[in-house]
Amino acid sequence: MGAVAAVVERQSDLFCQALAGLQAMARSLGASVAKASLASPRLFDISRIMEIDLTNRFAALSHPARLDVVQLLIRRHPDQVPAGEIAGVLGLKPNTLSAYLADLVQAGLITRSRSGTSLRYGADLNGLRSMTEGLLHDCCRGRPDLCPPTSDSSPSGVSPMPDRRFRVLFICTGNSARSIFAESILRDMAGDRFEVFSAGTRPQSELNPMAVEMLRSKGFETGDLRSKNLSEFQGDAAPEFDFVFTVCDRAANEACPPWPGQPMSAHWSTPDPVKATGTNAERMLAFQHAFGMLRNRIAAFAALPLDTLDRISLQHALDDIALTQDDAE
Repeated sequence: MGAVAAVVERQSDLFCQALAGLQAMARSLGASVAKASLASPRLFDISRIMEIDLTNRFAALSHPARLDVVQLLIRRHPDQVPAGEIAGVLGLKPNTLSAYLADLVQAGLITRSRSGTSLRYGADLNGLRSMTEGLLHDCCRGRPDLCPPTSDSSPSGVSPMPDRRFRVLFICTGNSARSIFAESILRDMAGDRFEVFSAGTRPQSELNPMAVEMLRSKGFETGDLRSKNLSEFQGDAAPEFDFVFTVCDRAANEACPPWPGQPMSAHWSTPDPVKATGTNAERMLAFQHAFGMLRNRIAAFAALPLDTLDRISLQHALDDIALTQDDAE
């Protein structure tokens, strides 16, 4: 197996080197990758491989259930999600899902890793990006009437908005604790730069009493806080957001309509303190943990130079913040 792996790795390296040469030639000629490949039979072969790879990836997404898997993993990025959880969210039988996952891994659209005895899956952003770039940059020949602006076409992450603050929406399922924490923390920390909202996909009728107690003990005003349905922020009269964050896995698992204006988004998975059991002190510790985790993430977000980062760099920064889990204050 080691010898086979070495051969595969060597072939992959040769392909990447040839591809890099092909892309450089295309840039120098001001032409598409396919056109540039005609200048060299060897590079033409590489171009054909790229076309086959592109069609294989689109074929893998042609099944609605496989597309659902990819969309779910994109919403959950950078989480690595167990296969059992994916099956439960999408209502798929384990053996059926296993076949779909194998197809998507082979197509280079999702990643697979092992954690103990569990296999976990995530979105392969490089594979997905190369697929869309292959379609837009090469197949469409750069026609502006066919190809929308790509993600790297804007010089900055969020357009400067001197007439208003950046609008941020935090989403969880119940909008009774975690998203309320996030709303309160960012408003208190940087309310001069951010207009902050929170909502739930299935909001509770009232805020969690322990969440309210914790906020009050830390000096936060809670009189105007309330649980809100996500529908309040959808429709023609809703504000246009610059950032949308999910802070619970269940909310991220749900497919929502696209947000107007294409706001930046990220998933900051945070354990649900409402589900904690035990004594009051043990339960309050779970709320403290969630609060501290969100406070550190929001502090990192508020410190980002939003007007100077390009969109790709900003997205990477938002995804990296999801890995901040220290709850120390």
